[in-house]
Amino acid sequence: MQYDEDGYRPTKSVWAWSVVGASALTVVLGFTWGGWTTSGRAAVMADIAVRNAKADLVAGICVHNFVTASDAQENLKTLQAKSSWQRDDFITDGGWTNIAGIDDTITNAADACADQLVKMKELPQSGGDAAVTDS
Repeated sequence: MQYDEDGYRPTKSVWAWSVVGASALTVVLGFTWGGWTTSGRAAVMADIAVRNAKADLVAGICVHNFVTASDAQENLKTLQAKSSWQRDDFITDGGWTNIAGIDDTITNAADACADQLVKMKELPQSGGDAAVTDS
């Protein structure tokens, strides 16, 4: 350590290590609490958001298709009687998640549709919109 007439005077080595330490601390705090993210993580988050948006859209269409079917009341009773892990298969097998022009299965759409339908106490009246409430 060096001292001059005003007190402590750090060496170049101490200054360099202080800068390195402050930079490292800034990076650690930024990525843990600052909300920073890498471009790879941002891409993953965007892909998840797109997948969830597709599932929500198809689930809404699925609910409409289910409710407007001629045997909707019987199907709703059957759906509600099934266990939670069987409901998505019932929805998929019923064809309510099929959308013209989309050949691929939309991940989580049948689950979301089944969840919305099971929450219904009764089917909406025909001629009206299928109002689905999230509880």
